[in-house]
Amino acid sequence: MKKYLLGILIIPFIFACTSETENAQQIIDKAIEKAGGDRYKNAEITFDFRKGTYRSNREGGKFELERILADSTGTQYRDVVNNTGFTRYYKDTVVQLSDSMKNVYSNSVNSVHYFVQLPFGLNDDAVNKELIGKDTINDKEYYEIKVSFDVEGGGTDYEDVYMYWIDTQDYSLDYLAYSFKVNEGGLRFRKAYNPRTIEGIRFVDYENYKTDDLDTPLRELDDLYEARQLELLSKIENKNIKVNLHNQ
Repeated sequence: MKKYLLGILIIPFIFACTSETENAQQIIDKAIEKAGGDRYKNAEITFDFRKGTYRSNREGGKFELERILADSTGTQYRDVVNNTGFTRYYKDTVVQLSDSMKNVYSNSVNSVHYFVQLPFGLNDDAVNKELIGKDTINDKEYYEIKVSFDVEGGGTDYEDVYMYWIDTQDYSLDYLAYSFKVNEGGLRFRKAYNPRTIEGIRFVDYENYKTDDLDTPLRELDDLYEARQLELLSKIENKNIKVNLHNQ
């Protein structure tokens, strides 16, 4: 009788544990849904960042990412990345560039839009996601998700590796870290602050930290942040954000 009752107790316990286990893809899906979901796919988003004005437009599978900068005379350059590639305009004239410079400018435009619209881009085809485990930052529990990129479709910075800390309760993306190879390489840790929701899409600003010890594993940067052993490098503020949802 005792053996029979023990079996009844064990089975529900095992089922409960299994049903509560989430993989990296499920966690990312919930984080994207929490932050805006399908709204990202059919929206025009504009904002100011540092000296540039940025615009992204997605509709029906087509996309266009834009950056407008002005030189010392006030003349505008317009950089555009879309489904067909990259184009730079000086006034209304197409600027002829080498492929290497196109890659530099395209990557710069992509990078700004990528961070502003996180976690949306984490379901791109070239993204590899791995659940590393859980950790706490300032007494809140987070999933740690490692992200790497395929060579094919991963862009010029496919060797970069990211770590995302996603709240286990509300699936907000509150911290991230990444390693990069360009300009002799480096490590960065970002804390999201000033969250606001505009037309159903969540936006944040970041405190941007660094460490000079490039051997530090990404998943340890949150511990260094809590111990105040990271250097505040800059604040990343996106201003005048506007969202226009299509087909609403």
